[in-house]
Amino acid sequence: MASKDKLLEQLIEPVVQSLGFEFWGLELTGRGTNLLLRVYIESEQGITVDHCAQVSRQVSALMDVEDPIPGEYTLEVSSPGMDRPLFRLDQYQRYAGEQIQIKLRLPYEGQRKFSGLLKGVEADEVILQVEDEEYCFPIETIDQARVKPDLDKHKK
Repeated sequence: MASKDKLLEQLIEPVVQSLGFEFWGLELTGRGTNLLLRVYIESEQGITVDHCAQVSRQVSALMDVEDPIPGEYTLEVSSPGMDRPLFRLDQYQRYAGEQIQIKLRLPYEGQRKFSGLLKGVEADEVILQVEDEEYCFPIETIDQARVKPDLDKHKK
């Protein structure tokens, strides 16, 4: 995690938790005047648009005071959704047994993108089974990871 992301997480997580939500993670993307700060929140009862608006107002007020991002940016608050990004080891562990996609910071064996079954976590490594091969990726080598939802499993 980049130092800017870590600073933002340290500022934003307590605000989200004080409102009764789980701080799932954040992404800071874009460059120059096209920066986007996306904050993901979660709750066992689900997330509504009103929840997102409530968190957005509080985070926006905090950001105005602390000013950790120079210049303009767009703040977006949302649920992580079914194809949720994974940021922390406990999140990887929670989704063990699910299909995920991983994008590495640097290529491993000539590729950066891997898709397979998340076997779990051991120490600080994410264990991914891709077909008949098992890979262990240290979490710091992972740039992005997302759950690949099984849409048939979620149909009613």
